[in-house]
Amino acid sequence: MLKRFLPNEHVKRIFDIKPQDLKERGIKGIITDLDNTLVAWDVKSASPEVIEWFKQMKDNGIKVTIMSNNKEERVKMFSEPLGTPFVFSARKPLRRAFLTAAKQMELNKEEIVVIGDQLLTDVLGGNSAGLYTILVVPIVQTDEKITQFNRRIERKIMNYFRRKGLISWEE
Repeated sequence: MLKRFLPNEHVKRIFDIKPQDLKERGIKGIITDLDNTLVAWDVKSASPEVIEWFKQMKDNGIKVTIMSNNKEERVKMFSEPLGTPFVFSARKPLRRAFLTAAKQMELNKEEIVVIGDQLLTDVLGGNSAGLYTILVVPIVQTDEKITQFNRRIERKIMNYFRRKGLISWEE
């Protein structure tokens, strides 16, 4: 059962995910989390580095959709200046929003990766939807209350994966 929390891959930052590598694997779309994946959870807009990452993906024909459990105002304020589709109040880890995003992108499951910083929402949801998942180290170590609770559970799961040799993880 814990395998549903195991990401297919893990990286330090989204910037370690290169469009050329994705294209070589046949990836044409990304569903990415927002808070603590693209920017710190309390940062309102994209950094120049994030803007450049989105541009690189677009220039390489890779579609990106931002998916967040956050409210519409927060996700819209971040996504619209980037010209990026978004899903708010996604209710991750339920797979429904992931499948809806995949359909909106007009891509098959095999052509999409899910990127996020949480096992209990991003990885579990992406895996449940049958998508390839990439876990990133959270940008900052502070979180909202519900996420703090999730992080305690995630640490236990990550420690189990480490002991079993299923993942090596640096914070």
